[in-house]
Amino acid sequence: MRKLILRTFIVLLIFLCNIGWTQIEQPYPPLNLVSIPTAGTLPRGSFTLESLLITDGGMVPRLSVGFTDNFSFGVSFGVQNLIGGNKPSINKTTPEVQIKYRVFDESEKMPALVYGLDTQGRGLYHAVDSIFTHGIFDSTVTLNRYDQKAWGMYMVMSKNWNFLGNLGLHAGISKSLSENDDGDKDINVFIGIDKELNRSFSLLIEFDAALNDNLTDGDYALNDITFGKGKGYLNAGIRWAISPNLMLEINFNDINQNTEAEYTNREIKVMYSESF
Repeated sequence: MRKLILRTFIVLLIFLCNIGWTQIEQPYPPLNLVSIPTAGTLPRGSFTLESLLITDGGMVPRLSVGFTDNFSFGVSFGVQNLIGGNKPSINKTTPEVQIKYRVFDESEKMPALVYGLDTQGRGLYHAVDSIFTHGIFDSTVTLNRYDQKAWGMYMVMSKNWNFLGNLGLHAGISKSLSENDDGDKDINVFIGIDKELNRSFSLLIEFDAALNDNLTDGDYALNDITFGKGKGYLNAGIRWAISPNLMLEINFNDINQNTEAEYTNREIKVMYSESF
């Protein structure tokens, strides 16, 4: 199955590099890749409305506003089973927040630097007590975390080059603020690239080391909940600027199968932007 997905991905890339219809330039630098943040911020007086369609008919809408060229603010809200036959549910009763402040702009020699806050994790939010198994002993713990923890406070640097179209490199560190009831308070690291295939299409590749997920040691396991195996998350995606205000993204998550999922997780992201 993984070989089939890889071959499909490569064929799609070749097709996108050679298509001949009118190409639309992407309206702003990437704010995120598949999941990791970049040093990109929204232009002043603009907003973007993003809808991420996730596993089991869920959706995570997000609204971000650029107050200045260097400062943006956003809110998001996760809904599970919005589409399908199961009862819809929300991740949390309060929205999550995203804040970005660019400290240094990119120059010819130096990368751009952003400090940020993002409390939106990925997957389900586990707020109820869960059974924690160690050997033959069971105990009850309260997780208060997403399947993949939110970035929390982070710092990220981005640098771009003109290499047959734009090539961007992004790297950063993060520290979870509220999802530490599992006992892991480690600092996390992430890295990614975005590469223009033409003016309309970009390839996104990223790696989240997931160093702040310790639920994989020895005999420890959580009943009916699957977290990472300690290998980190390798994700990839293709972003298409359909029009000056509309972008569509197809993502392939956990390509290296860091979780117990049988297949690579696929998601669709729709982004609409406008000035005001």
